[in-house]
Amino acid sequence: MMKHLKSLEAEVSAWSQVSSHPHQFGGREFRFGSAEMGHTHQGGIVDIPFPRAVRDALLADGLAEEHRWVPNSGWITFHMRNEESLSHALWLMRLSYLRYALKTASDPRGLLEQESKELHLSPQFKSLLERFVPKTASHSATEPLSA
Repeated sequence: MMKHLKSLEAEVSAWSQVSSHPHQFGGREFRFGSAEMGHTHQGGIVDIPFPRAVRDALLADGLAEEHRWVPNSGWITFHMRNEESLSHALWLMRLSYLRYALKTASDPRGLLEQESKELHLSPQFKSLLERFVPKTASHSATEPLSA
């Protein structure tokens, strides 16, 4: 189990703008800037905060469990048990990462397209993540604004 936690920590820590810190209840916490993307605990437990709509979709599809201490929140829990579950834990962390990365990316639409393919996102999850693509102005600077 320790090797899976170490593998997860090494991979997530290598993502752009991600830092790793000791978590207040043991384990490691991963942050995108100052926002927590998720954390690990001994025994292969991975806890990740999501917006409620994403969390509800993950639970409905059996891709995560309710968080044991705050079940009525956006937090999910996932238990890593083997190599296959390490891949799934990384997939969940990448979903969490994306909601922050899309807000700061120079080409958020391109990033969403690329990551959707790499992560094999369902149309449902892709549309849930599209909410994090910044809205751009619908007029150019040379167009007059209508009154």
